Amino acid sequence: MAESLTLDKPRSPKRPAARRSNFELYSWLFMRISGMALIILVLGHLLIMNILDGGVHRINWGFVAGRWASPFWQFWDLLMLWLAEIHGGNGLRVIIDDYARKDSTRFWLKIVLYVSMVLILAVGTMVIFTFDPNMPAN
Repeated sequence: MAESLTLDKPRSPKRPAARRSNFELYSWLFMRISGMALIILVLGHLLIMNILDGGVHRINWGFVAGRWASPFWQFWDLLMLWLAEIHGGNGLRVIIDDYARKDSTRFWLKIVLYVSMVLILAVGTMVIFTFDPNMPAN
């Protein structure tokens, strides 16, 4: 009689499977789409800020004030901030899920990640929207 010997799959989670949802599929799809958008946003940012019209030597208060006086550039920088933060945070979430072995460690690492993401997004968004281009440079 041959007995059936079953082994766990390598690197299988020790915790029970969560309810089935499409969150991971949407997360995977978001990473691809946001990555492509970030390539365009970041390369455009680098080209405008570092290469064209004199490069980094022209960047000062007046340059930033003139740039952020335009809603187009505010939206560009805001979109770049939000996509980069959520893209990076989602990547770190996956890394935490892959490498944190204990549930409590995984929980606290994700709490630190989510709190830091919210703080960075809030401060960055506030800076972009409350920036006063008419404030005198000192």
